[in-house]
Amino acid sequence: MLMMLGPLLMEVWPFNPTETSRESGGDFVEKPVMGRRPPLEFVGEASETFSITARLFPAKLGGLGSLSQINAMRQSGVPQYLMRGDGVPLGWMVVERVNERNSYLDAKGVGQVIDVDITLKRADAPNAANFFAAISGILQ
Repeated sequence: MLMMLGPLLMEVWPFNPTETSRESGGDFVEKPVMGRRPPLEFVGEASETFSITARLFPAKLGGLGSLSQINAMRQSGVPQYLMRGDGVPLGWMVVERVNERNSYLDAKGVGQVIDVDITLKRADAPNAANFFAAISGILQ
């Protein structure tokens, strides 16, 4: 296992993550003063985003079901638990955006190579009902 997002297990096939990136930071407020640079006041953590780039080969290895599952997570808006393959928990994330590029289309219009970019945003843990739904999906 390379990574797990909620119930979606990402392995070398059929859903092959090839790259990840993370962006985090802090938020600051400028205090205007005369005659010098404005001092900055730290007001907390900024939004944290996590990106996953994957490549699918649906004709050879499958993966269209996993792509549908990611889109269902995005549409639900329910936070999903993200864990790296070595067991390091990365926290609760919502699927903010899914971008797919299909190339080498077959006779039915399905790409033979599908590049997928998934943007996740850190979120609080879901409420009790959604928490149970998210966890039960992982345990299936």
